Amino acid sequence: MSIETSNISKVFGKFTALSDVSLKVNDGELVALLGPSGSGKTTLLRIIAGLETPDAGRVQFDGRDVASDPVGRRRVGFVFQHYALFRHMTVRQNIAFGLEVRPWRTRPSKAVIRDKVSELLRLIQLEGLEKRYPSQLSGGQRQRVALARALAIEPRVLLLDEPFGALDARVRQDLRRWLRRLHDEIHVTSVFVTHDQEEAMEVADRIVVMHQGKIEQVGTPEEVFHKPANEFVMGFLGSVNLFHGRIEHGKAVFGPLVLEHAGNGDGRAARMLVRPHDLDISPLALGLASIPAKVVRVQLAGATVKVELQGSDGRTINAEMPHERFRQAAVAVNETVYITPKNTHVFVDDYSI
Repeated sequence: MSIETSNISKVFGKFTALSDVSLKVNDGELVALLGPSGSGKTTLLRIIAGLETPDAGRVQFDGRDVASDPVGRRRVGFVFQHYALFRHMTVRQNIAFGLEVRPWRTRPSKAVIRDKVSELLRLIQLEGLEKRYPSQLSGGQRQRVALARALAIEPRVLLLDEPFGALDARVRQDLRRWLRRLHDEIHVTSVFVTHDQEEAMEVADRIVVMHQGKIEQVGTPEEVFHKPANEFVMGFLGSVNLFHGRIEHGKAVFGPLVLEHAGNGDGRAARMLVRPHDLDISPLALGLASIPAKVVRVQLAGATVKVELQGSDGRTINAEMPHERFRQAAVAVNETVYITPKNTHVFVDDYSI
């Protein structure tokens, strides 16, 4: 089941939640709506579900306009952040609820419902816990029950709103890997909302980066991370260092560092964004175009060494490097070193290189 939104707009009072948003989700795809609070991602999800009505635009499932379809007829499974389980019902009863409340003409038999619930218990790896109540489960287990309840109605589309937001970091990490494996098994078209960049990168086939009610970029995790469409996308998807410079004679100049620049813009201010792991540190300039900086702090704990530096303009610069490279560089606190960007993104208004 494909999903397509065309020119969706939604305003709440004086706040524009969505502005002319168009998006295509392919059949069987798992797509993440990623962005900060207030970017419009949950509003878009609720419009797809039929829980909100757009002020303009349309929603299509497999090319058919579903604007007139009530929520029940859209056959959408919706998983909320805070589970929304019935506390007085057991795990089995919660999962079966959507099937048991169907009109009698379309309601499966008790035997079919029983088998369906057993199948879902196996799928969410909670066999043997079907008689427990939500209060007797962990947060991760409750979220899996909520997902099973959404899947019980055999939805054409599965929508998840910050499904792991209420869980601690370790449980969240385990569940998102489980969700990816589950999707590879059932292949239901899925859209999930998150503000966690790492979560989106690990789980989604494609990521939709949203900001202030608009889509900034759509692409695979690799595309949005390594080829950001603009400064917002790059800054939102992980840590970055910002350097200020100018365009002079067709080149981007950042102090001693000079980069080729394709496009116009002489005299304009330029901004260079570099991720911490794309900065190389050396105790000597070695004849390369590099930027001097003073080492302020070194953090050795973790998979990489994190080095905090201070540029000549007083700005903080963050770098990361493998432990072996750190030992080779012989970096020490309070010493002046030279940093060389290995991968840069330069933005000059509408131009980027």
